[in-house]
Amino acid sequence: MTSEQEWTDVTPGGLDAMDVLRLALTGKVYGAAQETPLSFAPALSARLGSGVWLKREDQQPIFSFKLRGAYNRMAHLTPQERAAGVIAASAGNHAQGVAFAAQELGVRAVIVMPATTPDIKVRACRARGAEVVLHGDSFSDAEAHAYGLQARDGLTFVHPYDDPLVLAGQGTVGLELLRQVEDTRPTTVFVPVGGGGLIAGTAAVLKALRPGWRVVGVQPEDSDAMVQSVHAGERVRLEQVGLFADGVAVKQVGAHTFALTRRYVDAWVRVSTDEICAAMKDVFDDTRAVMEPAGALAVAGLKKYATDHGLHGETLVAVTSGANLNFDRLRHVSERTEIGEKREAILAVTIPERPGAYQEFIEALGQRAITEFNYRYAPRAEARIFVGVQLAHPGQRAELLTALHAAGYPVTDLTDDEMAKVHIRHMVGGRAPEATDERLYAFTFPERPGALHEFLATLRGRWNISLFHYRNHGSDHGRVLAGLQVPDADLDEFQAFLGALGYPNQDMSRSPAYRLFLT
Repeated sequence: MTSEQEWTDVTPGGLDAMDVLRLALTGKVYGAAQETPLSFAPALSARLGSGVWLKREDQQPIFSFKLRGAYNRMAHLTPQERAAGVIAASAGNHAQGVAFAAQELGVRAVIVMPATTPDIKVRACRARGAEVVLHGDSFSDAEAHAYGLQARDGLTFVHPYDDPLVLAGQGTVGLELLRQVEDTRPTTVFVPVGGGGLIAGTAAVLKALRPGWRVVGVQPEDSDAMVQSVHAGERVRLEQVGLFADGVAVKQVGAHTFALTRRYVDAWVRVSTDEICAAMKDVFDDTRAVMEPAGALAVAGLKKYATDHGLHGETLVAVTSGANLNFDRLRHVSERTEIGEKREAILAVTIPERPGAYQEFIEALGQRAITEFNYRYAPRAEARIFVGVQLAHPGQRAELLTALHAAGYPVTDLTDDEMAKVHIRHMVGGRAPEATDERLYAFTFPERPGALHEFLATLRGRWNISLFHYRNHGSDHGRVLAGLQVPDADLDEFQAFLGALGYPNQDMSRSPAYRLFLT
């Protein structure tokens, strides 16, 4: 190819590691982005028995690596494209990267965001001079509208990941690591993965120059489109994605990024929400910096991979990709951290409903500290309590369960039960025997005014709401638990209602936590 601009027309699969390396070496990144430090993590290193380093992309001017790719793509605009301007669809870090790059380059930028986007992100883009258009409830709504505006106004679409110049801009992370990692021990680099731009660029650069280094991709268990695609040998589209690590919540990965990733990434790790929360605390302990969930994703994968593979005496690098966190999400993170570190067990325990039963149960726990205890009286022979117990080490959970069973206590382990941790722990004792034909559903609502009203308007009083629980977790979407009284004769109509509702939902009526505490 004769010019950098022609790379934007290359077909998926047409790039190899040397192509990406050339684009990264000749990229135009540092007109806006900075070379970020590689910080040693002493506490994590001591715990894992290897040298753990953090590539601090959270220290970019927009607190995210996304600035690299956005600026590199926009620095290669033709004069005609610069005059017309650019457009992007994003509710997060890519939007801020495009807005920042546009301000630096003097280019008009239109950013289409879902109407659910927190105001802090909208203000950040407008402060950079971007024109923000709010449209729809989801990223898909915003993206479709953005493509419509692009066609109408002749703007250039800046894709968040599936563009050779964008992923090569992200690949400059790999170039910096090659200069910064001076250790001669075996090196493994852990990279968070959403659409795949960061890992495709970084892995290609590293494999072109240091093929002996291992590259490991990390995804959340509930947003693992790249892992599923690699295993299937083709791009897989997810019906739903988890929303906690919203920076990597992508339903389908890019065509370019998939082709490069399946070729150059050595291994994959999937982690839970609790493990991400624990990693956020680990980064804070070592750096006093607060990551967003996606920003700590690679650290969570590093910990899990090192433990599962028994790594010792190696060099482990995690890319901390961003720190754009809504402050009110910290409440949710702090609740889940101890579980993520396997330092807390969440149990449902049945004890006799009589005086002295509490004291006997506490004595059965021995010297273990109680972190949570929820109970409400009910006129029956047995009481069910929701209890959190502090653990000294991960193996102590099995020991605790064995000890309680031996003491005659029926126990259900809820430590890995998402509904119990998000909803039930706040509702213990709310039994309603009058709520006949109750069916329990978990809904995902957009976090915007009017969403609940729309839900109720769609319901139109056809079925009584017998249970409702919601807490704001600081994300773009809310999680609601609702009980509806639906007789068997209405099931077909009810299923049609759920299909027309437009909100992701899941039947939770068989949940052990629900049956133990709310029925």
